[in-house]
Amino acid sequence: MHILVVGNVLKDVYLNLDPRTEDFEQDGRGKEWLDFSFNASEHHYMARTSSFGGAAITLEVLQKMGLEADISDTSFHFDENGPVISGPTGVYRYILTSDSGVAYMVPSSEQKTAFTTPTDKVDYIFVDRSACLTPAVIDRLVSYLDYSKRTKLVLYLRDLTVENLGGLVKHADLVFLEENKGRLENYPEDRVIRVSENRLRYRDFVENVSVERIDRLTHLSAYSIIAATVLGGFILGKTVEYALKMARINVENATLDATLTIDELENIATSTSESNLELIAAAMMMPGKGILAMDESGGSIKKKFEKLGIEDTVEKRHSYRDIILNTPGLENYLNGVILFDETARDVVEDGRSVPDFLISRGIVPGIKVDKGLKRLLDLTDADDNETITEGLDDLPARLREYYQMGLRFAKWRAVFEIRLGDEGVMLTPTTAAIRENCRVMAEYAVACQSAGLVPVVEPEILYDGNHTIEQCARATGRVLDELFRALRRHRVNLRACIVKCNMVMAGKDYAGNSVNSGTTPEEIGKATARLLHEYVPAECAGVVFLSGGQTPEQATDNLAAIMAKGPFAWPVSFSFSRALQDPALVAWGGDNDNREKAQEALTERLIANCSVIK
Repeated sequence: MHILVVGNVLKDVYLNLDPRTEDFEQDGRGKEWLDFSFNASEHHYMARTSSFGGAAITLEVLQKMGLEADISDTSFHFDENGPVISGPTGVYRYILTSDSGVAYMVPSSEQKTAFTTPTDKVDYIFVDRSACLTPAVIDRLVSYLDYSKRTKLVLYLRDLTVENLGGLVKHADLVFLEENKGRLENYPEDRVIRVSENRLRYRDFVENVSVERIDRLTHLSAYSIIAATVLGGFILGKTVEYALKMARINVENATLDATLTIDELENIATSTSESNLELIAAAMMMPGKGILAMDESGGSIKKKFEKLGIEDTVEKRHSYRDIILNTPGLENYLNGVILFDETARDVVEDGRSVPDFLISRGIVPGIKVDKGLKRLLDLTDADDNETITEGLDDLPARLREYYQMGLRFAKWRAVFEIRLGDEGVMLTPTTAAIRENCRVMAEYAVACQSAGLVPVVEPEILYDGNHTIEQCARATGRVLDELFRALRRHRVNLRACIVKCNMVMAGKDYAGNSVNSGTTPEEIGKATARLLHEYVPAECAGVVFLSGGQTPEQATDNLAAIMAKGPFAWPVSFSFSRALQDPALVAWGGDNDNREKAQEALTERLIANCSVIK
C-alpha cells in the first residue's frame, strides 16, 4: 500500500515568549514577519526549539502506522535519529508559545507546492493541509488520476477559492474540510470529514477531538495528525468510530518530536473501548429497571397481528411501535430496548430516528443482529432436528452501520430444544450442537465488542416440550458451561457482556406441570438461582431473563422467586417481550383510538416487574 503525500515540508521554530515582551503580530494581519532566526536575542525570547511540520508530520504518522508513504518532490525521510531533509525546507513558521496561547508568524506569500507525476504505482494520493496548490499542479494531479484509475484521492482543503479546484474535488474519495469553509458544490456530504478546533464530524457521527494544544504541539500540527491518523485508520480497514478514536488518542498523546506508533494507538484505543463498553453494560443493568425486547422479525410480528385480526402493513407496525416507544414514563422502567432493523431505521413524529429518540429519554438502544435459525444437518454427532443461528458472514459491516446509527448493544439468540426418547432419555441438545452454537455466539460477541457494541448472548432452552425441571436444569447448565468456556477462549470482555437466559422450569407440556407439582415459582427460583451461582462468572456484566412463552403473570411471579434467592454476584433483571407487550397489543387491537389503553397495559406490566427486582 503506497501513499504519496502532496504538500510542503515546514521548518517550525518554536520560541518561548518572555512575559516581559509585548505581543507580536499573528499571521493574517497583513504585516511582514521578523526574521527571528537572526535577532531573537533582541526580543527577550527564552528557549528556541525547531522541528519539522506540515507534510512531514503527516508522513511520520502514516509511517508509524506501518504504511508505506513518501512526500512528492521532497527528499525527506526518517532515520534512527529522527527526520532528515536534503536541501531547503522552503517554508519557515515562527511559533511563539506561552501559557496563555500560541501566536504564529509566517511569510506573507506561501511557497507553491510541487507535484511530479510518479513513476511507481501509487494507491493513495493525500493532498496535505500544508499544500499550496496552483492551477498548474491541480491540472497535473487531475491528469495523473485520469490515467491511474485505481489511485484514490484524499484531500485536505483549507481554501475553497483555488482556481480549478472543482476538477480535483470530483476525483476525491474523501475530503477533510475545516468547519467554517462552507459546502462543496455537487459533492456528497457523506464523504466529507469536518474538522474544527473541538470536534471531527463524519456524517452524523460526532467525536470530540481536542486540537487546541497550548503546549508546543500547536493546533496547526494537530490538524495534520488528525487527518493522517484518520486516513491511516481507513486504509487499515478500521471503522469510522475507531479511526476517529485513534486520531483523538494521537493528538492527546503526541509530543513535539513524536507521534504514536500503531501498536501504541491500538493499545490505548483497546483499553478505552473496553472502558466505554463496560460503562454501557453497567448502564443497561442499572438496578430497578429492565430491558424491553421489541425485536420481533417481520414473520413474528405478522403472526402476532394475524392472531388478533390486525392487518400486517408498514403503517400498522409503525403505529404499534410508536405507541410502545412513546409510553409516558418509559424511561422510569427501562434501561434498554432491543429493536429490529425496521424499527431502528424508523423515525418518530418529530423526525428523530428511533435510536436518537430513545437516547434522549435515557434509554440505551440495541438491535437484534442474528438472522434466524437453520437446520444443523452437516455437523457430525448433532441431531438432524437441531438448529444453528445464522448471520456471522456480514456481521462486522452491519455492526459498523448500527453503531453509526446510534445503537450501543446487540443481541444474538441460539435455540436449544429438549427432546426426549424412550423412558424419558434426553436426546437433545447434543454436545455437538451446544458446542457449535456457543462458538458462534462467542464470535458474535467478539465482533460486537470490536465495533463498540455490548453483546447480549441469549442461549434459550425452549419452554416447549414435556421435560422435567431437573432435565431443564441439566440442559441449561451444559449450555451455560460451554458458553462461558467459548467466551473465555475468544477473549470476550465479560465485564461488557450480558447473558439473557431462560428460567429453569418444566416444559409447557409436562404432565405434572401445575402449581402443586414441583414446578412452583419457589422451585423455579431455587433451581434457577443454583444454576446461575454455579455457572455465571462473577465478572459478567449481568443476567437478564427471557419470558419464553410464559403468561405475563407467570413470568413476573417466577422472576420474583428468582430474585428472592439472591443476592447475586452480578445485577439481575428482565428482558421480556411477550410478557410485557402482549397485554398492550391486545388492548390496542390495531385501533389507534386505543393508544392510551395500550400504554396503560404496558405500564402496568413494567411496574409489576420492576417492583420485584428492586
